[in-house]
Amino acid sequence: MKRFIIKRMAQVVVVLFLILTVLFVLFRLAPGDPVERMVDPNLTLEEAEHLVEQLGLKEPILTQYGIYLKNFAMGHFGHSFHYGQPVAEVIWEKLPNTILLFTTAVILAALVGVSWGKIAAWSKGKWKDLAFTVAALVTHTLFLPWLALLLVWFFGYRLEWFPITGMMSEEVWLDPDTAWWQKAWDVGYHMMLPLLTLFLIHFGSYLLVMRSSMLDTLKEDYIVTARAKGLSEKAIRNRHAAPNAMLPVVTSVGLSLAFSINGGALTETVFSWPGIGRELVFAVSHNDYPLAQACFLLIATVVLFSNVVVDVLYAYLDPRIRY
Repeated sequence: MKRFIIKRMAQVVVVLFLILTVLFVLFRLAPGDPVERMVDPNLTLEEAEHLVEQLGLKEPILTQYGIYLKNFAMGHFGHSFHYGQPVAEVIWEKLPNTILLFTTAVILAALVGVSWGKIAAWSKGKWKDLAFTVAALVTHTLFLPWLALLLVWFFGYRLEWFPITGMMSEEVWLDPDTAWWQKAWDVGYHMMLPLLTLFLIHFGSYLLVMRSSMLDTLKEDYIVTARAKGLSEKAIRNRHAAPNAMLPVVTSVGLSLAFSINGGALTETVFSWPGIGRELVFAVSHNDYPLAQACFLLIATVVLFSNVVVDVLYAYLDPRIRY
């Protein structure tokens, strides 16, 4: 296992290096002058010259590439044009908000999807299987922006049960006498609509994957052997079939958590949730290139390392897998 992890980490480094190179080349191949794209026209002449010198945009292309790799290795991504502060500070400020929302949504969706998928496969052809499968297909095929706007209109505008936008109420967070649990409750209250949107979009895919994998697992010889031993149906389902059927689900959940680091740009934009996805959309639309580039690199890094974690989890979930 140690040898496998070292090998996979070496592959991650190589792939990450290639991604860095591709981003560097694509930026230089884009139409127009890269200096003009990188330098905010609202900056003063002295500030613009300092930024150009810091980024090495007047140096030969190979020198620029070396500076680019060095800055990445040191965690220096430049300054955001819009915020006027280091890009790393902007990302670390928004990242916890994205992790809170999307990790919660993926975990809840996985718990419900796996449980219902297990029941659907065990009840193949019965009403439970039909009901769960139809619900999964309907939610899985919904158009996310349409669903988000529908929930905003119904629960936020018509019923006025939940806030429509934002992550917190100013009167709660600006009051120094507000207790921590009141602030936590306020964040959870604002999180309900985006959380419901993401839950409905994700749980169907986990249910369908678990159902399909479970049906294949139930055909294995060790399931027949377990029945021949006289084990209860519940024990066969939960202790023998379900753990082995979890492998495809682990991949799906692991990659969902990895890709959720980009914040689901559409979800965060619709609900004005202050996370990485919303910042990425803002950075691209307002030509904040340092911030946009850092967001893309963050997404790529998290996805690469998540693949390694998923591969390692495979060996622990299925004893038959050895690296």
